[in-house]
Amino acid sequence: MKRLLGITLALASLGVAGLSSKAQAIELSHNSAMVLATSASPQWERDRWGRRVYRRRAVRTTTRSRVVRIGRRLYRETYLVRYLPNGRMNTRLVSRVRIS
Repeated sequence: MKRLLGITLALASLGVAGLSSKAQAIELSHNSAMVLATSASPQWERDRWGRRVYRRRAVRTTTRSRVVRIGRRLYRETYLVRYLPNGRMNTRLVSRVRIS
């Protein structure tokens, strides 16, 4: 009688554990699907010229100027420098004004 009761309780506990793990697995799959849906937005996108642009908000932007001689003429060039979080740096020429 004790043996039968022990086997019955063991099978019942395995059945309860199996049902709870199945419910937990379903819940985990729903959570992972939600995480994949939120992180599916690409970090790299293309701008209108087809170049790859890093789309993160932690980008530091500064403006730099320098004096450049092209031939006999002297120009002041103003650049927009973007420092990306992955260590890269993008530069874009904003204006070139002739000094002399």
